[in-house]
Amino acid sequence: KATKPPRYKCGISKACPEKHFAFKMASGAANVVGPKICVEDNILMSGVKNNVGRGINVALVNGKTGEPVDTKFFDMWGGGRCLNMECLLVIKQLCILSLSFFLAPFIEFLKSIQDGTIVLMGTYDDGATKLNEEARKLIADLGSTSITNLGFRDNWVFCGGKGIKTKSPFEQHIKNNKDTNKYEGWPEVVEMEGCIPQKQD
Repeated sequence: KATKPPRYKCGISKACPEKHFAFKMASGAANVVGPKICVEDNILMSGVKNNVGRGINVALVNGKTGEPVDTKFFDMWGGGRCLNMECLLVIKQLCILSLSFFLAPFIEFLKSIQDGTIVLMGTYDDGATKLNEEARKLIADLGSTSITNLGFRDNWVFCGGKGIKTKSPFEQHIKNNKDTNKYEGWPEVVEMEGCIPQKQD
């Protein structure tokens, strides 16, 4: 009788070493299936839990205990866009102002994350249109490398931390490219799994 292969937390492929938290995550699929974020066998965000949305989905986890702290999503598409029309410079300036107003809750949320918090992010549909330099820098400070060139309808998953001094090894990014897209208008889903070191005192 065949023995059943062992099951590891979040369904990852191998057990994590001691003092590490298992995680597995996936970006959204086109604008149909939402992203999924699992840490230590807790599904923190998913379409089934009905707590995901268009834009950037964020789960915060305590870096010492592995316990969930918060989950939120921020729309990066709705509410109008800025057109690059130089003749309409005044409108462009107003548009940039309204963008920063639109992004204020996201910026505030990023700034409020406590040191030592694990931050997991995944895109759904479009996670980039509304991103400004300030938001990108705050995410880069969490350890992201790809955030600087995240574009319209790219798929992206990232796991970093507040107060991290290095670039995170946990990041996957697929560009939206009509020649290689798996879906009509969107690239394929990006998935990632791994073991996050527990924050030591």
